Amino acid sequence: MISRFWIAATLLAASGLAARANEGPTPLVEGDDLNQFELVAIGPDTIKIVDGEISISGHPDGYFATKKSYRNYRLTFDWRYERPEGLASDAQFRGNSGLLIHIARPHKVWPRCVEVQLMNADAGHIFAIGGANFEGRKDAAAQRAAIKAVGEWNHEEVTCRDGAISCEINGSLVDKGTGAMPDHGPIGWQSEGWKIRFRNLLIRELD
Repeated sequence: MISRFWIAATLLAASGLAARANEGPTPLVEGDDLNQFELVAIGPDTIKIVDGEISISGHPDGYFATKKSYRNYRLTFDWRYERPEGLASDAQFRGNSGLLIHIARPHKVWPRCVEVQLMNADAGHIFAIGGANFEGRKDAAAQRAAIKAVGEWNHEEVTCRDGAISCEINGSLVDKGTGAMPDHGPIGWQSEGWKIRFRNLLIRELD
């Protein structure tokens, strides 16, 4: 009887894991209402959502963040800067933004968290800010090859699990490391001086 119980329990657990594995990612943008996010030091003049695509003016400095906290997950999204008229070379472009993960409350500019850089020249670099902790290693060659021309969409995938974080841009691993502290919290995207757009914000929570 006991053996039958454990077999049944094992099969039930396995079926639950399989069902979760088959679940698709969850959209982080539902409609165009700004109230679905925490807006930190920014307002409707800075951020707009149209058909699920988010546009940021870049002024003032601040960020929008999920109201929910996350720990273990795979996050994917697309981003691109507006290409300035007359830009002769991408090397001259200084566009700046960032993905803020494991944000420690209370919200402020800038919070204690781990940042995944979205500065065009250093996108994908992971580092700690505001007294947080993280030890990572960037692959500079992969980074240079991965980032598309200014004005084109880039696809980013960030995976967090028990303090370990990795970042891929357009399918190339750019940075990874361990020891993130905080190791959970809301997720945010910065307004930091430049026009930038985000779309297809999707998250899949991991066991």
